[in-house]
Amino acid sequence: MLKLDDRDLKILAILSREGRISKAELAKRVNLSAAPAWERLKRLEDAGIITGYRADIQLRKLSPHVTVFMAAELETHRVQDFQLFERAIAPLDEVVFCWAVGGGFDYILQIVTRDIDSYQRLVDHLLEARVGLARYFTYVVTKAVKSASLPLEQLLEGQAKE
Repeated sequence: MLKLDDRDLKILAILSREGRISKAELAKRVNLSAAPAWERLKRLEDAGIITGYRADIQLRKLSPHVTVFMAAELETHRVQDFQLFERAIAPLDEVVFCWAVGGGFDYILQIVTRDIDSYQRLVDHLLEARVGLARYFTYVVTKAVKSASLPLEQLLEGQAKE
């Protein structure tokens, strides 16, 4: 595991909130010159801790859409059953997140699509593809209440390793 110090953690916290910050401003905010700040950033990327940069997009200003959470339960629970389902959803652009979960369901999927009809076509596709989907429950998002970056300061408090 990569050893992180307080500056590394601060870099991560800043980038999780402000991914588009300039390298010069990032260096200033962590009290480093540009070259050492860039080296730290590159080290975090190379270690796979930073895996990408994204823009938060107000999709409602661009296109009609619906966000749906689907709780999915598979028919059987062998390793190959999970792998089959995961391979089937991997190429589906509408599935923006998928988490394997413990408890009553096997997966929670976040799906963003044009409308409920296109969501239903996606579900029909999964059912017709026979990927082991036994039951699914649909939860339509009616309003976004909160969207935030990861609470890195709280999660990593006291974990800097010199």
